[in-house]
Amino acid sequence: MVIKSRFTRLDAFAKTVEDARVRTTSGGIITIVSLLVVMWLVWGEWVDYRRVVVLPELVVDKSRGEKMEIHLNMTFPRLPCELLTLDVMDVSGEQQVGVAHGVKKVRLGPASEGGKVLDVQALELHSEQEKAKHLDPDYCGECGGVPMPDGQKRCCNTCEEVRAAYAEHQWAFGKGEHIEQCEREGYAQRIDAQRREGCRLEGVLRVNKVIGNFHIAPGRSFTNGNIHVHDLENYFEGDLPASEQHTMTHEIHQLRFGPQLPDELSSRWQWTDHHHTNPLDDTKQETSEPAFNYMYFVKVVSTSYLPLGWDPLFSSAIHNDFDRSPLGAHGFGYGAAGSIETHQYSVTSHKRSLMGGNAADEGHKERLHAASGIPGIFVNYDISPMKVINREARPKSFTGFLTGVCAIIGGTLTVAAAVDRGLYEGVARVKKLHNN
Repeated sequence: MVIKSRFTRLDAFAKTVEDARVRTTSGGIITIVSLLVVMWLVWGEWVDYRRVVVLPELVVDKSRGEKMEIHLNMTFPRLPCELLTLDVMDVSGEQQVGVAHGVKKVRLGPASEGGKVLDVQALELHSEQEKAKHLDPDYCGECGGVPMPDGQKRCCNTCEEVRAAYAEHQWAFGKGEHIEQCEREGYAQRIDAQRREGCRLEGVLRVNKVIGNFHIAPGRSFTNGNIHVHDLENYFEGDLPASEQHTMTHEIHQLRFGPQLPDELSSRWQWTDHHHTNPLDDTKQETSEPAFNYMYFVKVVSTSYLPLGWDPLFSSAIHNDFDRSPLGAHGFGYGAAGSIETHQYSVTSHKRSLMGGNAADEGHKERLHAASGIPGIFVNYDISPMKVINREARPKSFTGFLTGVCAIIGGTLTVAAAVDRGLYEGVARVKKLHNN
């Protein structure tokens, strides 16, 4: 009994006997309302505990020797695929002239007829079967008069080989008139047949992660030293009506650097569109002038997305295993322990007529255009030295959640007790005044 009496004196929750308690209707209503409020606030606390937020961090990008993927999907409604050439160049001195690997050309019908997709196999003007058709095994065709620097004889058995010889010698090729191989393959007839067609480029370019550019221009390209030119003879055909003249009108359906952020993460973070889409998507430019140039200046910023549960050791191991993990998706396909390495970018654009003049049509008479250049689309990309790291985290720990629940229960009941006491005292005073 002595031990019990000592603990009794420490009781902070003194009780009253049942006969001394007064229960009221207002007290019951306040109790029910208090319980509903507690349940609602506890639910909100639970949702806040389960919420995932993104903590951005800006660091210096210390990566070295990495590659970067450029995903593009562009449509040229007034330029056939045969005249389109895609070249990639960077400051490291690497050039990818006439890029074909990883990029697909899709022939499109005339825009006036809906621009429907034609047979993709018709994209190859010179298939392997045509190269050997009706040719003698000992046949050695002339190269259109292209001399060889070492004096040796060179064989050009197809029209494509003659075109390559002309490009190496920096000669304009045209439609291959009076060239045996091209007349045999009907090269000029096929060029004329595709005159009113369009083209769509889609695919992936893998480039060095350094300052560079890629451009899409008409005609076959060739480089001599620091000079890069295109054979534009088939592009500028003055005898064509205005409706059939080739132009650089284009629509960029998609242009992004690195893998796309999955919709799963975008919806979980509840980001708006400008956070996980690209500024050049759905860009459309129209012109009626064949000699027109479009330039896009892109600033690329490396971006890492670290999902909840990200393990740096595991992600680094996957990052180094290029055979199993695609470029950029460093382990994301293996669960939350991996990361996503991609890029964001900002862009400014400029367009001008190659015939010179000013930009009065845009309200800038003081801006003069140089009367030179190559018609086409030039995308110049620059790599930022900074890197953005978006790290997933929970804003509240489990102990913080329990603390919040206790605060909700205690605070709600305290406020409810004060309200109930005020109502009870008010009703008692009103009754006392009424009796007096």
